[in-house]
Amino acid sequence: MARDSQAALVALNRFGFGARGGASGDLVNAASDPRGFVKAELARPVGVLLEAPGLQSTPQLGQAAFAYQDQVKQAREAAKTAAPTEAPAPPADPKPDNQLRRNLSLNTVMTEIAGQRAEAKPAADSKPADTAMKPDGMQPNAAAPPAAAKPAQPLNVIQKTFRAEALARLQRAVMVDCGFTERLVVFWSNHFCISASKGELARMWAGAFEREAIRPHVLGRFADMLKAVEQHPAMLFFLDNQQSLGPDSRAGQNRKRGLNENLAREIMELHTLGVGGGYTQEDVTSLARIITGWTFAGRKGQIGAPGSFAFNANAHQPGPQMLLGKTYDATGLAQGEAALADIARHPSTANFIATKFVRHFVADDPPPALVARLRDVFVKTDGDLKALATALVDSDEAWKAPLTKMRSPYDFLIASGRLLARVPEDPGFYLNSLNLLGQPLWTPAGPNGFPDTTAAWAAPEGMKLRLDIASQMGARLGPNIDPLDLLEFAAGDAASTETRKTIERAESRQQALALLLMSPELQRR
Repeated sequence: MARDSQAALVALNRFGFGARGGASGDLVNAASDPRGFVKAELARPVGVLLEAPGLQSTPQLGQAAFAYQDQVKQAREAAKTAAPTEAPAPPADPKPDNQLRRNLSLNTVMTEIAGQRAEAKPAADSKPADTAMKPDGMQPNAAAPPAAAKPAQPLNVIQKTFRAEALARLQRAVMVDCGFTERLVVFWSNHFCISASKGELARMWAGAFEREAIRPHVLGRFADMLKAVEQHPAMLFFLDNQQSLGPDSRAGQNRKRGLNENLAREIMELHTLGVGGGYTQEDVTSLARIITGWTFAGRKGQIGAPGSFAFNANAHQPGPQMLLGKTYDATGLAQGEAALADIARHPSTANFIATKFVRHFVADDPPPALVARLRDVFVKTDGDLKALATALVDSDEAWKAPLTKMRSPYDFLIASGRLLARVPEDPGFYLNSLNLLGQPLWTPAGPNGFPDTTAAWAAPEGMKLRLDIASQMGARLGPNIDPLDLLEFAAGDAASTETRKTIERAESRQQALALLLMSPELQRR
């Protein structure tokens, strides 16, 4: 069978995270059957799930967060009553991960977290800091600490959980064969995004949200993912639905509070129908009424296990509701679930999802014919997302379109780690670099997620920062690596003459590696 290096490059870069270095043989394997190489991952739905020792469920993490918050409160109250000279320091509050330097292997971290759930006490980690790609570090813009610098505060349970979840996700992306299913996870996680900057619970739950609400449904039905997402405590907390009370509900009457429309609005505008999808402000308000009572149990566990989804009938707006021309009877929780199921099947949802899907994988200006075919697949299969992904891979447009989309910072860093065959043992390098490049993990600026166009990521300042990071990778790893060999792993015969000559003319291996990482073969998809 003839080998097609150009199609292999499309398979690996457009649909995956790029070729792995070392003995993976990804480019050769993809070249013999590019479409089959990509679709092979779709036949392994269990492989999308992410399970690692110690990763805990949302309720477990919620209980740990509540215990930690109680401890902080108690420490502060004790400090107020103690003499100023004897006031104990409260536990460390969460800080941005780019200020934290701790060696946290996944097993070690999660073992400590399990202990903290019982005692809710932050534990210091005395091991030296390292980075994701190599034990001796590749920290971007790292500087020697001042001589009189105070020792870093020990990580608390929320910080450790976030870093452990990040490490599990990063390791999976770097190690997986093609990366198509991981790319699907990233797409859907950004589509149904939350932001870890919302507060401690959001940071604690960010990874669990993706593991529980996104991954199980990436190759399943859109309606099932939609329900899982909107009922997940992380989404309810992010968009404040626990604060939404039916005006005529018992809680609404007692507290003199009413609706919060955040979740209802984003369900319609960002998650399903899209702007111009045929809904009105009255529909937003109606959906907000329908999903009143969708909340999560708090630390006292009065309506369920702390940190778990709960339906609070006392907060639910009574009576039938009209939404998108249909009346939904007063059936409590089932009223909202029926509304979501219908919205998932709405023609505007099919068009919105198909357009966004093609924009992500193929081109900033999605080919209309391809969008139409994927929209039809979505409708005919009742939102079967595996069928949607398969139809994308089977389309000629996805293979003929030039590789012009700029990789996001996350894609770029993962692609670099794969090519350098560096499995991260600590998430620090990646987390710091993502912060620097403007795509902090699980922390978009708003509910619309991170942008998905070349213009958003190809700005001069962003490219300069990528070059800085690539140069530091080159300085650290270049002396021990032949960049021309890596180019063969990454692109083989599909590498451009310009890229090959640029690398050959480099003044050193370090510079050559940096130039390779900044080449179109590594930056474009």
